[in-house]
Amino acid sequence: MKLGKAWRIRREGLVEFLESRERPATLTGRLRSFLEVPDNVIAVAQRPELMHRLDAAFFRVGEAHGGLLVKYHAGDGSGEISGGDLERLRDELEAHDLSARSLEDEGRMRFLADADVPKHRPEELRRLLEDEAREAIGNGRSVWVAFNWEERVDLEAALEQQRALTELVGDSRLVVKTSVLESIADEWTTATWREAQAAHSGAIWLSEGGLTSSRVSPVPED
Repeated sequence: MKLGKAWRIRREGLVEFLESRERPATLTGRLRSFLEVPDNVIAVAQRPELMHRLDAAFFRVGEAHGGLLVKYHAGDGSGEISGGDLERLRDELEAHDLSARSLEDEGRMRFLADADVPKHRPEELRRLLEDEAREAIGNGRSVWVAFNWEERVDLEAALEQQRALTELVGDSRLVVKTSVLESIADEWTTATWREAQAAHSGAIWLSEGGLTSSRVSPVPED
C-alpha cells in the first residue's frame, strides 16, 4: 500500500516474498520449498535414473515431515512385488541417500504393488488410508505416496486416475507424486499435457539441465 511517497508492506507478505526467492542448493531443498501438505503433483523425469533420484528426494522431504512413506511399484501379477525387484528398488533409493531399509524396519516406509490399471490407483489408495495409514493420519502424520509411469499408459485412463486422486487428496494429509518419463510425455499433445497439469496442484520437470516447477492456480474471480 502506498501512503503519499511511502510504501507500507505487511511483514508476513515480505517474509513470504523473500522465502519464495530462496534457492535451496539441493534437490531435496528445492522440493521442500515447493511441496505442500496436502498436495498432488505430476513430475517428468528425463531418464529413469533421474526418476529414482526424484523419488528419493521426495521421500526425504516426507521423512523430514515425520510422514509415512509409501512407494508403489509394478507387481508380478500376484499382487506382490518380486523379491528381486524389491531389493533393486531399495538399492536405487539408498544410492540416492534415502535410508529405505531402516525406514522400512521402523515402520515408516511401505513398498506396495501398483495397480495393473492406472484408474484403479485411487481405490488402492483409499484402502491404504483405511488400513495401513489410518493410525499415521490419526496421529496427525502426513502420508507421502509415489507412483511412476515408466511405461506407456492409456492416457484417458491415466488422466481419469489423476482427477480421482486430486479429489481424494482434498483436505487430507496426503502428498502424492506421479512421475512419468520424458520419452512418454513427449508423445503427449500440448492439449493432453495441459489437461495433465490441470489435474494436479503442481508440476515438476527434472532433467540434466536442472529442475523447474510450477503451481496450478485457481481461476480468479471477476
